[in-house]
Amino acid sequence: MDRAPAYAKYDLPKNAANFAQLSPLSFLARTAAVYPDRLAVVHGAHRATWAQTYDRCRRLASALAARGIGRGDTVAVMAPNTPPLFEAHFGVPMTGAVLNALNIRLDAATLAFILAHGEARVLITDREFSGTIEAALALMEPDSRPFVIDIDDPLAPPGRLLGTIEYEAFLAAGTPDHACVPPADEWDAIALNYTSGTTGNPKGVIYHHRGAALNAIGNVLAWGLAGHPVYLWTLPMFHCNGWCFPWTITSLGGTHVCLRRADAPSILAAISAERVTHLCGAPIILNMLAQTPDAAWPDFGGVIVKIMTAGASPPAAVIEAIEARGFHVTHVYGLTEVYGPVTLCAWQDEWDALPAPDRARIKARQGVPYHSLDGLMVADPVTLAPVPRDGATMGEVLMRGNPVMKGYLKNPTATAEAFAGGWFHTGDLGVCHPDGYIELKDRSKDIIISGGENISTIEVEDVLYRHPAVLEAAVVARPDPVWGETPCAFVTLKPGREASEAELLAFCREHLARFKLPKKVVFGPMPKTSTGKMQKFVLRERARAV
Repeated sequence: MDRAPAYAKYDLPKNAANFAQLSPLSFLARTAAVYPDRLAVVHGAHRATWAQTYDRCRRLASALAARGIGRGDTVAVMAPNTPPLFEAHFGVPMTGAVLNALNIRLDAATLAFILAHGEARVLITDREFSGTIEAALALMEPDSRPFVIDIDDPLAPPGRLLGTIEYEAFLAAGTPDHACVPPADEWDAIALNYTSGTTGNPKGVIYHHRGAALNAIGNVLAWGLAGHPVYLWTLPMFHCNGWCFPWTITSLGGTHVCLRRADAPSILAAISAERVTHLCGAPIILNMLAQTPDAAWPDFGGVIVKIMTAGASPPAAVIEAIEARGFHVTHVYGLTEVYGPVTLCAWQDEWDALPAPDRARIKARQGVPYHSLDGLMVADPVTLAPVPRDGATMGEVLMRGNPVMKGYLKNPTATAEAFAGGWFHTGDLGVCHPDGYIELKDRSKDIIISGGENISTIEVEDVLYRHPAVLEAAVVARPDPVWGETPCAFVTLKPGREASEAELLAFCREHLARFKLPKKVVFGPMPKTSTGKMQKFVLRERARAV
């Protein structure tokens, strides 16, 4: 029966009084109005209130707009966790432009590809990375190079400036009266993030305003955040826009404590000095803190620090060790394509009575969906039939909902494959337990996750194959007590040729970012199927033993 006539009485038009486009930009305007004098951003001597931070973000937007930056343009930022990168999360989209936060660990060739592929018109870069950026710009066509703005951070290591103008001078040229106009459409792009895939070139993941706003709020609900958290930036802001936490903490009128380098002494000192309540990071951060000697731990003044971790399943022993220090761990799971975390191991009260090792084992699960995620299941990737909830039958983890990317930039084929059947295919394999909690078991792709960074095995193999002495190369993950896992290379040399492990590692160092380098090279013949395909499952077992 057609219900259209019956519904007609409710079919009223949207108007300015009852509908607004969702965007995290509104969080900043509200917080600056409600809490203008609360501390917003801390970075060394830089201590800005929310009113001052709102002023700086609008000046950035004004100065960018004066250079002709607007809707659809890309602004790239190469910086660690410092105020300019945080301010760009608001100042750039205020113009309608798209923020591309660059991975500071990448090599010049990859950065050149990203800048060209994303068509960055402006590049804001910290002086610490001038050498890498200069090399990247040299690899680009002259007419495609962006306008460069330098960040001359007083806490940065010595370095020269490359750009036409320095960041503070650029802000000074802007006006604090620049209007914070919401996007014309909440489906408009807000950010562009590049992720490693199964090929050497990274894919550009496009975020929209609606997804950014909803997942920022999803973080509040998932973590049980209350007003004015003091958040320490140990998670790189270039990772999925800091898992949306630039917008999350701002929505609560909290304090962003910046940190250029996430080492144990710096983290512990910041927690103590700023009375930090929350931080995020890959399991390597937890392990680093857990392994810190007792004598190096300062007095936290009774503050219980809450840690959200993701990037790879944290070992149960690491969770147990860090919680023994008085920290509280929340385990979440996500990918670049879904704005960072979208599932969490939601805690059940009855688990408190379990022994510590059992609690840690349960906490290592990826869990259940965020409030912002519409669908989550472990299923057959072709038929989309969910696997039994038996904790044993493996399938692919599939997701759908608002915090799923618009798609891959200039890559309709990869986008269509990722969304086959109306679900986002993560490529991760897992099981579903009887209580509905999911747990990852393997990755269908051969991506290595090292310290939270994705490493394409194919990219590393391609470099090894370029060495004149290498006949065959295969790279797999090798367990690592610090990084979670690192690349292990298996190599067969050409007849009559010689090459040492040190020589091959030096060769890789010339062509790869440091975090992608193999930590071990094993020589010998490769196990293969009857059709000549590398048996990587055999190599993974061998890697565990070397």
